[in-house]
Amino acid sequence: MTWTPDSWRTFDALQQPVYSDQSAVEEVTKKLADRPPLVFAGEARSLTEDLARVSRGEAFLLQAGDCAESFDSSADSIRDRLKVILQMAIVLTYSAGVPVVKVGRIAGQFAKPRSSDVETKDGTELPSFRGHIVNDIGFSESERAADPGRLMEAYHSSAATLNLLRAFTKGGYADLNQVQAWNQQHAAASPVGQRYAALAEEIQRALRFMQACGVSTVDEESLHQVDFYTSHEALVLPYEQALTRQDSISGDWYDCSAHMLWCGERTRQLDGAHIEFLRGINNPLGCKVGPTATVDDVLAICDTLNPDRIPGRLTLISRVGADAVTETLPPLLSAVADAEHPVVWVTDPMHGNTYTAEGGKKTRHFDAILREIDGFFEAHRQAGTVAGGIHLELTGEDVTECLGGNVNSDDELARRYETMCDPRLNASQSLDLAFEVSELIRQRGER
Repeated sequence: MTWTPDSWRTFDALQQPVYSDQSAVEEVTKKLADRPPLVFAGEARSLTEDLARVSRGEAFLLQAGDCAESFDSSADSIRDRLKVILQMAIVLTYSAGVPVVKVGRIAGQFAKPRSSDVETKDGTELPSFRGHIVNDIGFSESERAADPGRLMEAYHSSAATLNLLRAFTKGGYADLNQVQAWNQQHAAASPVGQRYAALAEEIQRALRFMQACGVSTVDEESLHQVDFYTSHEALVLPYEQALTRQDSISGDWYDCSAHMLWCGERTRQLDGAHIEFLRGINNPLGCKVGPTATVDDVLAICDTLNPDRIPGRLTLISRVGADAVTETLPPLLSAVADAEHPVVWVTDPMHGNTYTAEGGKKTRHFDAILREIDGFFEAHRQAGTVAGGIHLELTGEDVTECLGGNVNSDDELARRYETMCDPRLNASQSLDLAFEVSELIRQRGER
């Protein structure tokens, strides 16, 4: 079937906003189609090349960021999210000896799929909150109404965030000489913060040693800036279509809202609109794979989204839960390997381990998150395949949303439970996890 940017419209599109004024949606998306792209095709191609190295075991993917971004995010909160991702990457690189491809859930992660179309409080039923690109988290009729003007606001917010990220990552903030400055003030005094400080001092001592030996680090670009890519779930399809452009060099189509787009567990139907849209764009793609996914499902996804078997084109993100990973994952890994699909396998250890604490707060436990990651590595050891990376929901702020680490009891969850949707790891928990994962990578290399 011939693909066009709007061919998805002839398919069943799940999880879409219900707008009261469709003409207003068309007016906004027409304006979006005339706006400059947020990212460029060449950047997306560079990420595909980096992910190809991950698929061969030559690098490791760290994909991380907020559960659901807010239009109200401050420059400080964006910087702090970047800080913790840079910290985690340096821990993984230095401790495990592998290059880390850094992809943020940022500058576009404004939409969230929901298990129910409505939410009820005190007998009042209203549409569910679907992320700031659709409606507001406040519980009133006006706040929960799907507003097409938010599509344009999402574009402008993404542009501002990207501008800041590029300034930080290319303007000196990501310089290895700043590695100590990335340590968050609220995490620095903790044991894991102190462990990071010691590692940062080792890195700075190594840089001083190189300089003393006459090895110049001044002109080595990789020591002074980093490549940082953006990604989000391609959920609200009119927005994604409006930002899809035909590359003037290759003639291929790219969704210029982010470098990488993924399809969620709730929208990965092979006969659905989301898979139809994604199959035609040339960005690197991701697809979540949950506990109900069969071998046939996964192979069909691979055949549809990457029929030419291009390395780095497709990332499969497993999210099956700590208790099921070693049983569920190996058959999928073996089948994909036997079919010679060069996918990047990544674990999302967050979504399969969510539960409700006694106080009513949705949470995840650090130990379960780590168990799923450990099981992910073990499954790959059994199948003889490459464990390519991790996909996390986190923040650089000192929140109390996930248990474990520096959050010890259900009672502590209410202290700073600030997420708009799902619970996130805080800075200390994220850094702790990076050290644990670096050990698992090292063990993989020793096997």
